[in-house]
Amino acid sequence: MADVTSDVTDDRRVAVQALESSFSELMTVFRRFVSEAAERVSPGMLPATFKALSVVSRFGPLTLSALAERLAADKGFLSRSITELEELGLVTRTPDPNDGRSRLIAVTEVGHRRLADARAPHESRLFEAIADWSIDDIRHLSTLLHALAVGEVPARD
Repeated sequence: MADVTSDVTDDRRVAVQALESSFSELMTVFRRFVSEAAERVSPGMLPATFKALSVVSRFGPLTLSALAERLAADKGFLSRSITELEELGLVTRTPDPNDGRSRLIAVTEVGHRRLADARAPHESRLFEAIADWSIDDIRHLSTLLHALAVGEVPARD
């Protein structure tokens, strides 16, 4: 594989390093948010269990295999997390109508409410942080982040 950094300009290198630094700051804030939100959903809940609940809420119902793939996580750990969430009444597991060997994991109404309540403080902070941003700027940032996440060149207006 070719070294794509060999012909990078100094300005681009500095800009990419600044972006990496900003992401590091953002990830620190995000990890703190996830830990706090997990604790609000259920005292002692691990952040990874909260992430599983969040992903099922956003993309579910999902099989355990699909959830593990989406999170790039160990199925054994996720199985224990889903059992915990099920015992808390936050998810259900039902037979997959397309594959009798699998079960679909879905978030319950209680799970959706607890998730929304857990996210509310962070959402409020995000609204405050971007209160003076235009809706176009918010949409543009969302487009740029998505393009970066999936490795595409962002669409130009």
